[in-house]
Amino acid sequence: MAVWSVATHRSLLAHGRTDAEFFQPGFLEAEAMLSCVDTNVVARHFEISDGNHLEVSRWFTDEGGAVPYYRGQDLNGFFLENSTPVQIPRNIYDRANMHRSHFLPEDVLICIVGASTGTISVVTSNTIPCTGSCKIGIVRRQLGGLVDPLFLAAFLLGKFGQYQIARHSRGTAQGGLILKDIFKLLVPVLPEVEQQLIRRLIGNALSLNNQAINFYSDAEQVFESELGLGKLTFQKPIGYSARFSTVGWSETFSAGRVDAQCFAPDALFYESWLHTHAQCDHLGKLLCSTEKGRQQADSACGSTDYCSIKHINAREIVDASKCFPKADTPMAGLDDLLLAITGATIGKVGIVKRYERLAFSGDLLCLRTSESVDPHYLLLVLDHKIGQVQFNRWITGSTNGHLAPRDAARVLVPRLSNETEGQIAELVKSSLSKRNESEQLLEQAKSRVEQLIEEAARR
Repeated sequence: MAVWSVATHRSLLAHGRTDAEFFQPGFLEAEAMLSCVDTNVVARHFEISDGNHLEVSRWFTDEGGAVPYYRGQDLNGFFLENSTPVQIPRNIYDRANMHRSHFLPEDVLICIVGASTGTISVVTSNTIPCTGSCKIGIVRRQLGGLVDPLFLAAFLLGKFGQYQIARHSRGTAQGGLILKDIFKLLVPVLPEVEQQLIRRLIGNALSLNNQAINFYSDAEQVFESELGLGKLTFQKPIGYSARFSTVGWSETFSAGRVDAQCFAPDALFYESWLHTHAQCDHLGKLLCSTEKGRQQADSACGSTDYCSIKHINAREIVDASKCFPKADTPMAGLDDLLLAITGATIGKVGIVKRYERLAFSGDLLCLRTSESVDPHYLLLVLDHKIGQVQFNRWITGSTNGHLAPRDAARVLVPRLSNETEGQIAELVKSSLSKRNESEQLLEQAKSRVEQLIEEAARR
């Protein structure tokens, strides 16, 4: 059925747009609802800028002297603490021309280019100092501005904010926003009491997310302490000797490989360290089953939850889509681990906590643990550098890497006492629980803002 809108000549001139996408019925409906409350453009209450363009491929992580540099794709969720930005040297950050892009607490960040356009994040005191690229819009409250920044973040996360971002996006090959489009976004100027309610919800969500991070950090510290790992000892070997490895024929026959990647110095260093300092089991011996997934077509009205690699976020499966799976499609269940085995993010791992039954793509391998190990402890080990280095060792292929299930089973898992593994598992569980609570508060804040707008529209 054909869909169309009627736009007046006056509205065409006012918006400076004549394309049909800008006047979609859904966008016009959202605009009509917003007109029922007191609104103003974002630029009336906030300063708006973007970041800098840096060639990050040549930067390095300098312990004690590096600063996080966020690119557009690094904004993968509301909580900036959960992102994994690249690092730039401190002297680059301190350059005068970088100051305009330095993030400050309660800055609202908007990804303005590419597939992540419209992703909203908030800067907290826990994430600074940090800076970002020109693919990120920085919205900072002006002195005397009547809109609270955390309220603005909740509004932009909700449907009325996202509708506006989608409406003002432009481009075909790579869509996105330009800064002057952000200036035009309308934000409701609600009573102070309502804004403060939203602020408290967002503030509590940020606090809970920070607690989740601290619980996971505590689990890592217990793990590393038990294994005797220190910041200095758990680094890649450096110097001339780190550029090559010397191996014998017996080792190549055992590995079934003769390529340099399999015998990279860091891989051999960690393998040797584990054999010397810890009791280990191969991953395959700790699992009662492994199963590779099957590609499915997403369907909004599907009968079964379905995930792929993009749904692994902060070591958990979140925001799964839907599909209509065949009868013999493999399914993951509660506390199963899903491991990325194909593509650019091989080794990415997440646990199933929010779904009773979940179909998964062919890029994922389901790891179902036996009674001999807690899946939450195993999650930490595989996500830790100890696990990630080993996954990288066994990747095959050049154009599109792949980790075969039999090679994943080779990974060495350090075993600790039952008490210590249980302590680590409980800390990981607490981390996942706090993160879930934080997201629920975030959803409440979004819903409350939407409710206020919809109520005003019905009056």
